Amino acid sequence: QVQLQESGGGSVQAGGSLRLSCTASKDVDSLYYMTWFRQAPGKQREGLASSDYDGKKIMIADSVRGRFTVSRDNAKNILYLQMNSLLPEDTAMDYCAAKRYGGYGLRADNIADWGQGTQVTVST
Repeated sequence: QVQLQESGGGSVQAGGSLRLSCTASKDVDSLYYMTWFRQAPGKQREGLASSDYDGKKIMIADSVRGRFTVSRDNAKNILYLQMNSLLPEDTAMDYCAAKRYGGYGLRADNIADWGQGTQVTVST
């Protein structure tokens, strides 16, 4: 089991940028696939971006491709989500998650550990 702590959320105007961080409590380099999700009020949870063990393979949701990207620094046990050109519809609680099996991807199957989330609010 790994504890995950997100940070970097906040309130920005449309067109702005945020970088979210997810810090893991232990080494995740060869152990965990990691993924960013979000959930807006009244909407289903959505997978945004996922990374394999070393960040060489990533997957980005169609809804945010070209604006968001994911990276990881395994030396620091941190997963990042860089969010550019933010839109009001990006307003949500964003979560990071980790799993050891099933590969990287945008589904929540086999997710073992979740962070508490960080709020992203984008205003017009």
